[in-house]
Amino acid sequence: MPKVLISDKLSEAAVQIFKDRGIDVDFRPELGKDKAELQKIIGQYDGLAIRSATKATEKIIAAADNLKVIGRAGIGVDNIDRAAASKKGIIVMNTPFGNMITTAEHAIAMMFAVARQIPEASASTHAGKWEKSKFMGVELTGKTLGVIGAGNIGGIVCERAVGLKMKVVAYDPFLSEERAKKLGVEKVELDELLARADFITLHVPKTEQTANIINAGAIAKMKPGVRIVNCARGGLVDEAALADALKSGHVAGAAFDVFEVEPATDSPLFNLPNVVCTPHLGAATTEAQENVALQVAEQMSDYLLTGAVTNALNMPSVTAEEARVMGPWLKLAGHLGSFIGQLTDEGIKAINILYDGKVAEMNLEALNCGVIAGIMKAGNPDVNMVSAPVIAAERGINISTTNQAKSGVFDAYIKVTVVTDKRERSVAGTVFSDGKPRFIQIKGINVDAEIGQHMLYTTNEDVPGIIGLLGNTMGKNGVNIANFTLGRDAVGGEAIALLYIDEALPDPVLAALNATGMFQQVSRLEFDVA
Repeated sequence: MPKVLISDKLSEAAVQIFKDRGIDVDFRPELGKDKAELQKIIGQYDGLAIRSATKATEKIIAAADNLKVIGRAGIGVDNIDRAAASKKGIIVMNTPFGNMITTAEHAIAMMFAVARQIPEASASTHAGKWEKSKFMGVELTGKTLGVIGAGNIGGIVCERAVGLKMKVVAYDPFLSEERAKKLGVEKVELDELLARADFITLHVPKTEQTANIINAGAIAKMKPGVRIVNCARGGLVDEAALADALKSGHVAGAAFDVFEVEPATDSPLFNLPNVVCTPHLGAATTEAQENVALQVAEQMSDYLLTGAVTNALNMPSVTAEEARVMGPWLKLAGHLGSFIGQLTDEGIKAINILYDGKVAEMNLEALNCGVIAGIMKAGNPDVNMVSAPVIAAERGINISTTNQAKSGVFDAYIKVTVVTDKRERSVAGTVFSDGKPRFIQIKGINVDAEIGQHMLYTTNEDVPGIIGLLGNTMGKNGVNIANFTLGRDAVGGEAIALLYIDEALPDPVLAALNATGMFQQVSRLEFDVA
């Protein structure tokens, strides 16, 4: 039974989902602030469900010997060391859709608040003042809203703003003209947005490209009197530069829910007139917190119980249906990679994966991960589908794929070719109707080989006596052969043999075969067929 730790405040309904799915769950929200205790016990768990309080640091992840998945109830994963998780083969999931409406509504609310100076007017009135003439606002109707990032949340903001009779311009490199038309917005470049917008709202993740996307230079391109809203990520706006622009009057107001350093106990924006600040409340509604908690529980349960991967940030998503259909093909992908990995003892420069027939229509990103993991496991048994692509990238291995329509007798097959400084090595396989993976070609030689846990692979010149030599040697040493496959490229040419045996080939038998001088290569192979 998988075991999950919840170390943040999640709803009881989420806890119940884990229990109802047959997962052993410990609900200990106090651990979100107790790093030492979390590090001490995390090795007991297969899954970790968190919100923002828990910090899944490199140290925590290093101690998580059994951890398979970290689920973040929410969209932001700044509190998770994704690189460390990926290297250790731990899937990192989030719930990007559960709080979209809530966050978009907060951005609209902040825009209203800064347009009408509501927080300052409220504080003044509470203090017994009646400064009606002091708080002169502006209407949103007819104003131009510049939306930086028109994805899930930004798209909702666009729709709401259009409903408020605002003119909306959007900057997003991934926004298609068709999508822009559907949203009722005009797609523009960033400089045009900065020059035209009366209000600017940001809805992008923080990356190398978006960090300080609103800086002193960008602010200088804006029209006087602009108002800026950030409910996305801290660090998208240079807070010091914005403070200077607010003081000079070039920027008329700002509304911020996120800050470069959080918790934000100090900021250049604090205590400036017409600056609205909230403590990262974008997702803080009862509905949103319930939604993301339920989603993360479902996603983690699906993965731990069925292998389905949803909203993963470091692995391709695989639906439950895909996991069922692709299961044998994922197993085959791993076997093909493992075959090559076990036979390759020099540095790999490139891996090419050919998908033929119906398999070319499947989730190829996931299948690629399976192949790469199979290859990498030869040198590191702890590698899995999450960590393998990271390791391959670190080693500078070029990964390429080729897809083609059905080209032969099989409805589908996968062929893997590895390139090193010394050679190219290839192996192909398919899945039969019984769901069992088979090797169908090795080194360009056609075969039909059942894949077993323990195998022996040999290469030799095509001469008489090889079958007898192999059978006699196995028999003398008490090694039972379950399946025996032969192949050759031509009469008298290169030949191969692949034996499926009942136990791992003992070292003395390996040595005896090598001592005959009849083989160019004798290799013991092991496959995970569980």
